[in-house]
Amino acid sequence: MTKEELQQRNRAILAQYFPEGTSDIAYEWIQKFRFRFRISRSRQTRFGDYQASTKLGEPHKISVNHDLNPYAFLITFLHEIAHLITYERHRDNVLPHGTEWKQAFSELLTVFLTRRTFPPDIENALQRTILNPKASSCTDQQLFRVLKRYDHKPVVHLEELPTDSIFSLGKNGIYKKGIKRRTRYLCQHLTNKKNYLISGIAEVKPISSSFPF
Repeated sequence: MTKEELQQRNRAILAQYFPEGTSDIAYEWIQKFRFRFRISRSRQTRFGDYQASTKLGEPHKISVNHDLNPYAFLITFLHEIAHLITYERHRDNVLPHGTEWKQAFSELLTVFLTRRTFPPDIENALQRTILNPKASSCTDQQLFRVLKRYDHKPVVHLEELPTDSIFSLGKNGIYKKGIKRRTRYLCQHLTNKKNYLISGIAEVKPISSSFPF
C-alpha cells in the first residue's frame, strides 16, 4: 500500500465516526500533534483516554470509544487532545483538568463552534461548557443528556427508573434503586447486600421487579 493509499484509507475510517465535514480536520490534527490514535472498544468508565509519551521518539496515544455518536466522538477527541496540548505546554506541573486544560479545550471547541458543526441544542450546551468546561462530558450532566439524544440506540438511565426498581449495571451485578442524594442514588447490590452511590445518568438495564430477591 502506497503512502497516498494509506492516507485515503485512514481518512475514510475517520469519516465513519466524526460528524460530516470534520474528519479531515481530525486527520490533520493527528498529523500536527503527532499522536497515535486508536478507536477503542466500549468502556463503561471512560469515553476516551490520553497517554503522554514518556520516552524519546515515542508518540503520544489517544483513544476514543467506537460506540459514541459522532458528536460525542468529536467532543471526546477534543477533550483528549486538550490533555496533550496541556502536557506539551506545562508537563506535569498543572492539574489534569485545571485552568490550563480548560483553556486548551475551549480553544479546540471554538474551531468547530465557529463552523456550526453541532445541532443547536448541543451548540447551546457547549457554549455554556466552554465558559467552564467540566472534566468530561460525563460529568457535565446537561451536556451529557443532550449528547445522548443523538445516540445510535436508545438507552435507559438510572434517574428514569422509579424508586425500588431492579436493574443491572453492566457486569457489576444487579441492584435495587434507592433514594436520591444530590446527583447520585443509593442503590443496594442484591448479591452482597452493600449500598453504593450510583450516578443518575448511569446507563442501566431494567429488570422485572418480580424477580425473587
